[in-house]
Amino acid sequence: MTVETRVSDMRGAATTSSSRQEASGGLWDSVKKAAFVIGSGILFLAAFGNSLTWHLQRFWGASGDFWQNQWNKLHLAFEGHDTALFYLGTMLIPTLTFWLVNALLLFVDTTGKPSFITRYRIQVDKNSPVDPVKLRHALKVVIFNHLFISGPMVVAAYYLMSMRGNPCGPELPTFHWALTELAVFAFVEEVMFYYSHRLFHHPSLYKHVHKQHHEWTAPIGVVSIYAHPLEHMLSNMLPVAIGPVILGSHLTTTSLWYCLALFSTTISHCGYHLPFLPSPEFHDFHHLRFNQCFGVFGVLDRLHGTDAKFRQTKQYERHTLLTSLTPLTESIPDTPKKGQ
Repeated sequence: MTVETRVSDMRGAATTSSSRQEASGGLWDSVKKAAFVIGSGILFLAAFGNSLTWHLQRFWGASGDFWQNQWNKLHLAFEGHDTALFYLGTMLIPTLTFWLVNALLLFVDTTGKPSFITRYRIQVDKNSPVDPVKLRHALKVVIFNHLFISGPMVVAAYYLMSMRGNPCGPELPTFHWALTELAVFAFVEEVMFYYSHRLFHHPSLYKHVHKQHHEWTAPIGVVSIYAHPLEHMLSNMLPVAIGPVILGSHLTTTSLWYCLALFSTTISHCGYHLPFLPSPEFHDFHHLRFNQCFGVFGVLDRLHGTDAKFRQTKQYERHTLLTSLTPLTESIPDTPKKGQ
């Protein structure tokens, strides 16, 4: 072996070692940041939990047993028809929530008015107004998924939950237990959605399944469940539905969770960064670039480094709760291109 070969091998080994160290360091940095995010949330709950939940608990138990009395009346009215009551609470109410929010957004998307909302559009030059042919096709898919995927899965969830107890039982969960359940649901959704979503981005699945959802590079609210039926079942519905099944949750908590999940995914896809609502910049960037920001809350993206490019963009700087009436595209404008 020549001296030059030895030197080359030594350099190659050093480069490989350096790359491994950088990868290890990057992973460790992500772990620390994820721990910081989760730890900060725990400390916040520990610091403010007693005072905050005390006030909310008073609302929960307002007028004595107000909420329990309302539930007693509903439970009595559906006595012997628990399946219908469960379907009403977990399908009809969340569906109405979804379409009410999206009806308002669709009015803006199709008319381009009012301007005090359209000025908050994230991708300024897109969907102004939305293509009606493309929208009609999306609506057909969304309605199909609602009726023939979500509906049967909700019925299946009822029978699975009934094996553990009575999800339509006469006693409501306590406020603190309901909060705990919602936290568990959110954690389960983050894990299952992130990994199922990344799986559907595998080339062999993306072309045949997930590409349909990514036809909208500038998403609107209603396309949050515009997806191939297989994807809607495994990546949209299952991560949301499995938490209540695991915990054997009460109908009221399950219904609330479904409403929150549908509202959250609608906002994530809506295309507008509106004041005092959760930032949709994270998932909007995913539709724009495809290979970044796979999760819901971003914790696993930080852990796996799948938000690295996102964190170098103006969209990341805008990824915050907007607490003023000035659009973030104005307060944090894009960097001018060369020659402009």
